[in-house]
Amino acid sequence: MSKRNVLHYPHSVLRKRCEPITDINEEIIQLAGDMAETMYADKGVGLAAPQIGVSRQLFVGDIGDGLLVLINPEITIAEGSGLMEEGCLCLPGLTVDVKRNAQVQVKGFDLKGKPVTFDADDFLARMFQHEIDHLHGNLIIDRVSKVKRDLVLKKYKKLQQEKD
Repeated sequence: MSKRNVLHYPHSVLRKRCEPITDINEEIIQLAGDMAETMYADKGVGLAAPQIGVSRQLFVGDIGDGLLVLINPEITIAEGSGLMEEGCLCLPGLTVDVKRNAQVQVKGFDLKGKPVTFDADDFLARMFQHEIDHLHGNLIIDRVSKVKRDLVLKKYKKLQQEKD
């Protein structure tokens, strides 16, 4: 396993809809391991493949209960709603209030190709939705009004200039 670089907004890969994974081979297993190492090193709770430049439907996550790896995930049930502040490794230093479903059911495959289903609520449901958004080319800034997005991106640009 090795740590990879996380891409930052506005990198074009972050806006692409990811391709499904049809063969879970050593390359995919290595990718998942690299993603986990990257997520932990960057102190994230989730990381989707496009965030490291790979346009494939795979994400890893850990909200404190152990590592989850999900391939070709899809939300099959979504209920309720809640507003919570979210950050993203692709938008370092930035947080926005995002409205998401409070409970979701997510189906996909594990690294052995076995179908898995998760019934999630609260923070786990939020993490699933956030990472699945990445697989569809969406970011947290797409979940706020245009006025809020413009303000947030202005702040982000200023943060990036200060960092450089």
